[in-house]
Amino acid sequence: MRAWVKHGDALRFLLARTADPDAAALATELRAVADLARELRLWTVIGSLHPLTPPRRPHLSLYVIGDDGEVATRYDERMLSNTKVSHMYTPGSAPVTFTVDGVRYGCAMGMEAAYPEIFLEYERLDVDCVLFSTHGPGTPVNNGPFALQAQALAAANSYWVSYAGVAQDAPNAPSGLVTPDGDWLTRCPPEPSTTLVTADLVVPVENHARQWRRTARSGLYDQYLAPDDPRATR
Repeated sequence: MRAWVKHGDALRFLLARTADPDAAALATELRAVADLARELRLWTVIGSLHPLTPPRRPHLSLYVIGDDGEVATRYDERMLSNTKVSHMYTPGSAPVTFTVDGVRYGCAMGMEAAYPEIFLEYERLDVDCVLFSTHGPGTPVNNGPFALQAQALAAANSYWVSYAGVAQDAPNAPSGLVTPDGDWLTRCPPEPSTTLVTADLVVPVENHARQWRRTARSGLYDQYLAPDDPRATR
């Protein structure tokens, strides 16, 4: 199997011997995506496996491919489900950010919309947009709670959130882009087919809501507390 990572400024290949034809096919397709990204001069984020040294299980990752066709960075899913961590993957350990044309991005995936601390961490890292990619849920039974959570997380942290799901979930949770106010700026049609939407991200020079939340979390209220007031006793 062949996969690639970037160390410093050099892109090098990791070679792992395997008889798995699916792994070889995946590596070929990833290389093709990277080549096309270079040809189109298009930054590309794509989900894949990232192999580790056997017998460790692979990471479940998002490769961030620059417009030069090289991997700029890689995000490894951290908050795995019980099945994933018990039988399938090795969890990641750190947030990842990258900047394109002055816009700072963070990455999240899987079920991490259920963990607000992941997104709050990106707020502290001054991201303008979190790219959240997931395979679900988005069924008629639960009607896409991850999409709803993406809206809430965007509003709570005052940044953009990209919600990218799979085509079969589109009737219940179509992909789209959420504004820092928690509204959908644009969404794919609710049809189970491959669809693309584009939008212009407007990043404010000053984000007053974000600054106030940081001030409020810094101990601002301590001086106003009244623990010794008899009327404050419960």
